[in-house]
Amino acid sequence: MSDAGQLSFLPVTAERLGDLRRFSEAFGKFRYCSCMRWRLPSSEFARSDASQRARRLEQLVQSSLPVGILAYQGDEPVGWCSIAPRETYVALERSRKISSSGEAGTWSVVCFFVAPEVRGVGLQDRLLAKSISYARDEGASTIEAYPWPGGSSYRYMGTRELYGRNGFADVPVPHGTRPVMRLELPAREK
Repeated sequence: MSDAGQLSFLPVTAERLGDLRRFSEAFGKFRYCSCMRWRLPSSEFARSDASQRARRLEQLVQSSLPVGILAYQGDEPVGWCSIAPRETYVALERSRKISSSGEAGTWSVVCFFVAPEVRGVGLQDRLLAKSISYARDEGASTIEAYPWPGGSSYRYMGTRELYGRNGFADVPVPHGTRPVMRLELPAREK
């Protein structure tokens, strides 16, 4: 399953909830967080377990909130990018370590997960490109990313190199806060 050429990318919707569930059950590292680290207040995240977090993500999908994109190889989900309106990431909005422009229409990319058997073939770049298109189609005017600042934590949030290759630029941030990169999206032609 190492050829990433036969991939498709689809937003997670209620119709694809079974695919999200299969992806979550197949990959314990993904299921541990279920991309709720930035969506739940920190205290609530700390009190919840993996099953509760997975249920919360499913509830967001069932309520028609954007949560992200799945990459498929054939019918099998093999990759994930969490992208959604910034205001839906409660902990991100409250963070003192990650600054934001606060502009309406801003979406955030906060997580990638790629199945081990398809790593190393550029899937993150393709997931990000499809996620950018999805956000634009849903009305985003700007996308923010918070790249990995080094150390052993937060690699799942992507790297400066990944975002730079995809058109993001560094944003000046206050000393002592996490890096922020932004991509301004041109308006869609009507």
